[in-house]
Amino acid sequence: MALIEVKVPDIGDFDEVAVIELLVKPGDTVAAEQSLITVESDKASMEIPSSTAGVVKELRVALGDKVKEGSVVLVVEAVGEAAAAAPAAAAAPAPVQAPAPAAAAAPVVTAGGGRVEVMVPDIGDFKDVAVIEVFVKPGDTIKVEQSLITVESDKASMEIPSSHAGVLKELKVKVGDTVNIGDLLAVLEGTAGAAASAPAASAPESVAPAAAAIAPVAPSIAAPAHNPTASPAVGLPHASPSVRKFARELGVPLAEIKGSGLKGRITAEDIQKFTQSVMSGSTQTQAQAAKAPASGVGGSELGLIPWPKVDFAKFGPIERKEMGRIKKISGANLLRNAVMIPAVTNHDDADITDLEAFRVSTNKENEKSGVKVTMLAFLIKASVAALKKFPEFNSSIDGDSLVYKQYWHIGFAADTPNGLMVPVIKDADKKGVLQISQEMGELAKKARDGKLSPAEMSGATFTISSLGGIGGRYFTPIINAPEVAILGVCKSNMEPVWDGKQFVPRLMLPLSLTWDHRVIDGAAAARFNAYLGQILGDFRRVLL
Repeated sequence: MALIEVKVPDIGDFDEVAVIELLVKPGDTVAAEQSLITVESDKASMEIPSSTAGVVKELRVALGDKVKEGSVVLVVEAVGEAAAAAPAAAAAPAPVQAPAPAAAAAPVVTAGGGRVEVMVPDIGDFKDVAVIEVFVKPGDTIKVEQSLITVESDKASMEIPSSHAGVLKELKVKVGDTVNIGDLLAVLEGTAGAAASAPAASAPESVAPAAAAIAPVAPSIAAPAHNPTASPAVGLPHASPSVRKFARELGVPLAEIKGSGLKGRITAEDIQKFTQSVMSGSTQTQAQAAKAPASGVGGSELGLIPWPKVDFAKFGPIERKEMGRIKKISGANLLRNAVMIPAVTNHDDADITDLEAFRVSTNKENEKSGVKVTMLAFLIKASVAALKKFPEFNSSIDGDSLVYKQYWHIGFAADTPNGLMVPVIKDADKKGVLQISQEMGELAKKARDGKLSPAEMSGATFTISSLGGIGGRYFTPIINAPEVAILGVCKSNMEPVWDGKQFVPRLMLPLSLTWDHRVIDGAAAARFNAYLGQILGDFRRVLL
């Protein structure tokens, strides 16, 4: 057994770079060349590998620390062959695979002031590096040292500059291609001045600053500001090269992930959580939302005639506004649910005269608490009682089986400036009306502020959509798959009701219950509505 200090190797022309990510912890077993930390300067982001294999005994750096060549990163307890090679490993740490300043491959100029072939310069000991970003397009005017593309290995990312100025005629690479030193990158239509600068551009002194500049992975990365035709508006997500590689392997769009690391850096754990969220159906990527047919698009997938394309402007003035992201996603989900679910809606009325009087008196008694009880809170408790009596309404279809859930999470539709959102009251059966009212208020505020998390909108077993504060009489709510039923309620009204002897004024609440006919039949739906009405008419039934 031997203790070895693993130090920062030669990382090129960088001094006092900041530690922005720790990839290991004490007790971890590391292999030789395994990345230990990520460091970042104003020009580069790179991972520092281990010079030996073993078990991490002590970590000598923390997030935010500054390190340079020779700084001790950690102490490793080497075993076996690694222990035997400890003296050599300690004396000569393996150099990090960072690009070294070197001369660019000489560009081929076909004629003075004519076409110039720009090659990939010497970018260090890298082979088959992937093109992950393209900054320019044919027709753009390019300046000397302007970044053309970004390439990435498993250890570092870097921008490849142009050795000449001119107009870009052909771009020979695209995102996803792999390149090596000397590969043809672009063809420029050069100017006399640009062609004359060819010898200087191929000299080590002029290529070194750009060829060795590993692109920062912070959000500020982009095409140089002096080029107005550069296509990317923002740069690479704030993540280390290995994390971005991990994301590419899983097909995860990094631009849609909010990083939990230092300064918003995306970590491997963030990618795993996002993937799990997408797989569970609680999150939809922008690509999925774009592929899903919206309410006014498509139809051919179902064998329908195409949606009509109309030039509305020829009939009069128009204004075009892009739909918000929430409406795009919810619209695609609603269309799927409306088309795929054989839905039926039952309409009924519930007498809530006594319940409303109780609600008003409760609010007066609890005025100092700041919690305002709404009718929706009573509806949630009443729905839980009905779901327990009719468990098929709390189920979901899974292939040829029905999944009966032994928990009661009730979603409620919240109208926000950004569109309709559905927060979920978890374990509503275990909460009282006051607690439900308080939680509803908190979730509704989060929804309006755009701060609801995916977890707070997932897991519902039954949903209530209330238009009580607006008006209306009845409507047909769309089931929120994979649920099998949804309750819609409208504004209550005083109506004359026959009590067997005379008409008396009673406060009546309109109910609209939509249900999945694959799971529920008409008789069960009628009984559910009738039982729900009985509970709302006499809330003491909740206790039975």
